Amino acid sequence: MAAAGLGLRAVADGSVAKYGGDALYTVLVLALVVLAAPRLAPPRAAAAALAVSWAVEFLQLSAVPAELSRRSTVARLVLGSTFNAPDLLWYAVGAGAGGLVLAAWRAHRPHTTPRPLPDL
Repeated sequence: MAAAGLGLRAVADGSVAKYGGDALYTVLVLALVVLAAPRLAPPRAAAAALAVSWAVEFLQLSAVPAELSRRSTVARLVLGSTFNAPDLLWYAVGAGAGGLVLAAWRAHRPHTTPRPLPDL
């Protein structure tokens, strides 16, 4: 996802790159949420990813992310540096789209019944 976001910014410009990157950022957070809590229902996982994305954006109202971004490229990529209200909408777009993809994937994956462990 990070590569997709950076790739989008490399081939697109303006609003498409900026806001597409925001949506993909939340899809990446969603993937991390699913890795951490794989049994979480898609709507809850998407809501958690959205909450994290919004928390990072609102944190940008303080001086902390800007200061960390000056010191570290990784911090700049993860935390950003300045608050931008339209980002909040695009994070919701990413969470919604990612949640729908996750729900569809889970609905169509083959279900297997675990085999019982042999008696020792």
